Amino acid sequence: MSVSDDAAAESGTAADAGGVDADGRLAPVPARDPDPFRAHRSSPRVRWRVLPWWARVGLVYLAARAVTTVLLLWFAEAQGPNAWTNARPDLVAYSNLWDARWYGSIAFGWYPGTLPLDAAGHVAENQWAFLPVYPLLLRLLTFTGMPWDVASVVIAVLAGLGAALVLHRLMSRFLEPDRAMFAVVLFCVAPVSPIMQFGYAESLGFLWIALALLLLVDRRYGWLVPVIAVWAFTRPGTLAFALTLGLHWIVRFVQRRSDPFPVRERVVVAAVAVFAGIAGLAWPVIAWIGTGEPAAYFDTELAWRAAYIGYGDLVPFTAWFQAAQWWIGDVIGPVGSAIAVIALMVAFALMLFLPAVRRLGVDIRLWIASYGAYLFAVFFPQSSTFRLLAPMFPLVGALAVPRARWYRWTLVVVSIALQVGWLYVCWVIVGRDWTPP
Repeated sequence: MSVSDDAAAESGTAADAGGVDADGRLAPVPARDPDPFRAHRSSPRVRWRVLPWWARVGLVYLAARAVTTVLLLWFAEAQGPNAWTNARPDLVAYSNLWDARWYGSIAFGWYPGTLPLDAAGHVAENQWAFLPVYPLLLRLLTFTGMPWDVASVVIAVLAGLGAALVLHRLMSRFLEPDRAMFAVVLFCVAPVSPIMQFGYAESLGFLWIALALLLLVDRRYGWLVPVIAVWAFTRPGTLAFALTLGLHWIVRFVQRRSDPFPVRERVVVAAVAVFAGIAGLAWPVIAWIGTGEPAAYFDTELAWRAAYIGYGDLVPFTAWFQAAQWWIGDVIGPVGSAIAVIALMVAFALMLFLPAVRRLGVDIRLWIASYGAYLFAVFFPQSSTFRLLAPMFPLVGALAVPRARWYRWTLVVVSIALQVGWLYVCWVIVGRDWTPP
């Protein structure tokens, strides 16, 4: 072999070409696959992994909504006539039961200038319990010719997708990529996740919460102002976020030696916390101005719990004890029901210190604690409890930490099964139903 042949062999050229024939000419190049790993790279798992993160989140969200849609069609087929629909309603009509009709009423009739009263002279359930951003978006979409009940679902589904995308970014601050993605999976298939395709404002609320937490974690405090401003008129919760910001200020001040907290940031965080508190109280003031009744908003909210414990004043931090007495007091007595509430509070506090929860960082845990305190202060537990707990959805990050396949598949299957249970209890209407979602 010549020197040039040796050089070609060393570089791999002659070997690739098949060598040299008897006349000293290069043999024809044999056909070969330029990508010997093509079969491996075309596997579904690899194709999934090379997708951009936002595409994977979108596919997960759409797959979850498809599963929920199948469940809804199944329940709708068995639904009897009720106050909102005829028997066997279509999917759109079935997605606009309960509070969806209040939002539709606001979109086209706005809020009453005079509070409605029942036969005993108490404030009755009315539109002032619901905030205006979602119905305004609903009305805006109807100008395109879209029916209001379709628009209500479109807004909810798109906002839910936005919440899932932002949640992925938030979880990526604390978890590895596979865990962050599985947290999104759990968010999308959660037991109350069907609410993200009903005519409810929850999806928009989830979006603002996820965005506010992401901005807080990234310490982009100034951008919180517009988010809080919109959130305050979409769903309740900005008062809880004001507490979160206050606690965040304290934590950063205490840790300022290891984590510098400049004076400028101290002023900005304090100002945004005050703004969040004012925004959280704005709607009750607007209801007062709109009706001339100082307690218009609070009396309206209390109308929903009157069916359980009658009418009374709003006394913070008493509703959970009243609810425990109403639900289980006959079984374990007043003392037992009070002990049950205290035990629940202790368990909730201890949960925040579990290793998997601690992985989510201080700020997310401060939000969970603040929102829990807010619910304990003002909410009367009943069938809507699971929906009202949903703003604690960043906790899915803690559930996403274990990597065992059997664990993850079990959690998904259990979540979907709990969707069936939640829909059966809270969405299916039987007679004079008293279990709204």
